[in-house]
Amino acid sequence: MDPLERLLAERACERLVIDFVHRLDLGEPGSVAELFTEDGSWEWPLPAGDGRRSVGRAALRTYFGSRPADRLSRRIMSNILVTVTSPDTATATSYFTTYRVDGHDGGGAPVPPGPPVQVGQYEDTFRRTAEGG
Repeated sequence: MDPLERLLAERACERLVIDFVHRLDLGEPGSVAELFTEDGSWEWPLPAGDGRRSVGRAALRTYFGSRPADRLSRRIMSNILVTVTSPDTATATSYFTTYRVDGHDGGGAPVPPGPPVQVGQYEDTFRRTAEGG
């Protein structure tokens, strides 16, 4: 890959990470499934060492769409480091901090923040398909 192709691939992957959190926080959470390949998966570790895993767009739509309607959340993403591994694949590590208020009435007034409810990192794998650039 030439440097411009690599830069464009990195930016496209960064944009997917940001689009993911925007859809979760500001849009329709179930729509994040459209950002995954048809056979895409999401894994989330749990404190007891068990984890949740959803595979395929239908399962992802159900999982992400099941978030409570009265939940207000905002995720802060940083340090998005994309590594292009081939012309059609890449990986990324991103830091996130999640703020959340349950029982939000949907009003437009700013909500006083509490401490973050989650701090961690996402480990993503990207694959270019005919559906997307």
